Amino acid sequence: MTHPDRTAAPLPTSISEAARQYLALPPTEPTTYPALDETDGWLKLIEATDAGVAQFLAGYTFPVASDLREISGVNTYVLRADGVPDSDNTPIYLNLHGGGLILGGGELCRAMGSVAAMYSGMITWSVDYRMPPLHPYPAALDDCIAVYRALLEVRDPADIFVGGGSAGGNLAAALIARAKDEGLPMPAALVLSTPEADLTESGDTFQTLDGVHTGLRSLMPVNLLYANGHPLTDPYLSPLFADLTGFPPTFLQSGTRDLFLSNTIRMHRKLLAAGVEAELHVFEAMPHGGFGGTTPEDAELNAAIRGFLDKHRRTA
Repeated sequence: MTHPDRTAAPLPTSISEAARQYLALPPTEPTTYPALDETDGWLKLIEATDAGVAQFLAGYTFPVASDLREISGVNTYVLRADGVPDSDNTPIYLNLHGGGLILGGGELCRAMGSVAAMYSGMITWSVDYRMPPLHPYPAALDDCIAVYRALLEVRDPADIFVGGGSAGGNLAAALIARAKDEGLPMPAALVLSTPEADLTESGDTFQTLDGVHTGLRSLMPVNLLYANGHPLTDPYLSPLFADLTGFPPTFLQSGTRDLFLSNTIRMHRKLLAAGVEAELHVFEAMPHGGFGGTTPEDAELNAAIRGFLDKHRRTA
């Protein structure tokens, strides 16, 4: 049960003033979810939530060339930041957007992919995968694996990188697990930013950090909607429970106010136990998804991801 005074936790002095200002923003009201069979209610909730995120992002500019393509039947934004060569030799970063497995499609997919395009320094394919309530599991994962197969036709696996944040981290890890099971080559590296790796929400911080930052609360109704009757312990739904042997080098990130901290550290420990090269970056006081994208801490995170990707890029 949420402790009543958690939203009033003192602001830490150990972070930047910009990060403190972000944490001081008024708390959001907990989301009330429709019943699982109320399709119209879910569609209205998704439309309203996406509109709010779009309004937040309206003040940002992305110096990124964008081309919407249909790749293996899946809408995919092909994005290239200023200075990134438009060449067949340029590595490609396959980005899977966040949004709790129900949000972030269309223009939001392009916007979130544009952020990845800027910090990755690669051509970025951002997959506008299908989502519930109209397209529950396994539609999203099917779309991601279809685009990954297409990517393998145009790039050597050593020039392919896969990443995602939150729900995108779920799909990125599930994609690798499924690709491995299907005998597909592994990419050069994997980036999991605060991944939604365990839809059962069994980790410790789902209790200890509940309500500390109200930008994220339990997503169990959404998880059940997405799973569409499949067990949440299925490794393609909760990749924390997959066999991680043979995964590519992996970057993982979370923060000490992130509800998904347990997801991230448990995934890190399991990767290490499987013999996988894995880096864990936990940021002081950072909530889920960072501090809004404009603080020194956000810049430090993007630089850390870029450094990891560059470390695993082939040299000319």
